[in-house]
Amino acid sequence: MTTTRTARSGIRGRITALRERRHGTGYGNGTGNRRRDRDRGQTAIEFLGMTPFIILIMLVLWECALIGYTFSLAGNAADVGARKGSGAEFAPGLACREGALKDLPDAWTEGVVVKCRGGSRLYEATVELKVPVLVPGLFDLDTKIKGTAGSPMEDQ
Repeated sequence: MTTTRTARSGIRGRITALRERRHGTGYGNGTGNRRRDRDRGQTAIEFLGMTPFIILIMLVLWECALIGYTFSLAGNAADVGARKGSGAEFAPGLACREGALKDLPDAWTEGVVVKCRGGSRLYEATVELKVPVLVPGLFDLDTKIKGTAGSPMEDQ
């Protein structure tokens, strides 16, 4: 069976207890909480001081997530547009554009550029999306993400 040692047991604990008793900082008397009374509220003040930085870091991380999601949307829209354009019997450019814009969320449809072109064996689509900003009035990235895809031409 093992014994559990507390802070008051052992030589170090006894020395600390003697010092506290000598200087009047022990737990038993009413004068021992002077330092704790002086530091009361310290954590709350530090947290309030750090709150703007925490919020700023969260906004930056969210904007980074929006940039990554824009990469995913641009690639997917170009892929769908290329497949629709390669399989269209009539007006492949219109089918490509409609396919590329079909699944885009509203925040990404503003300022979207879709370029479709067919070759002899490959139909290519390029979609350029503008990254939306989480706080529009605060700053504007004006970043455009380009996604390109190709699909083999289907025989009609």
